[in-house]
Amino acid sequence: MDQLIKIAETKDVPAGSRVRVDVEGRTLVLFNIDGKYYAIDDACTHSDASLAEGELEGNVITCPWHAAQFDVTTGEALTPPAPSNVASYRVRVGSGDISIDLS
Repeated sequence: MDQLIKIAETKDVPAGSRVRVDVEGRTLVLFNIDGKYYAIDDACTHSDASLAEGELEGNVITCPWHAAQFDVTTGEALTPPAPSNVASYRVRVGSGDISIDLS
């Protein structure tokens, strides 16, 4: 069963931007890429740096500390030194609300 939790409103995350969100004891980053929303864990799997502070190019976020790269649409680690993917969460949008599935 889905565990949908509202984390933002669409007006708060314009295209090409991101916001850090704390939900249920987790810190996530919510991205708006060309009108589609994606959510991943905020901590780089290499050294726990905040990915929200990294450089976003297309759908790739670069860790600000050691330049590991992740695909924000899937959480996939694309380059070293990241040893593993970050968790990604299914995002639902409806009536201006953005929710994620934590299940």
